[in-house]
Amino acid sequence: MSDNAKPLEMTHDAENQVFTTVVDGHTCEVEYRLAGNVMTITHTGVPSPVGGRGIASLLTKFAVQVAEARGWKVQPACSYAATWFKRNPEFSHLLA
Repeated sequence: MSDNAKPLEMTHDAENQVFTTVVDGHTCEVEYRLAGNVMTITHTGVPSPVGGRGIASLLTKFAVQVAEARGWKVQPACSYAATWFKRNPEFSHLLA
């Protein structure tokens, strides 16, 4: 994303257990399941027309920050989320 791009508007739909943002008309998402105080990230999806812009990373970070604010631990069950945690060790204290 370029420096002059407007910040992504990300939303958390707790009822449906999904974080979303819409980029150029495409919905990008991080899905999770909550059991007790453990948020298991089950799917990260960014449609290919808007892929490669770092959207998945920003959305995953948003999800992890929400989890941290709520006192949840995070279990990265999807391969993208697992890789994201390896690339962002500053959040490793949240791993379940």
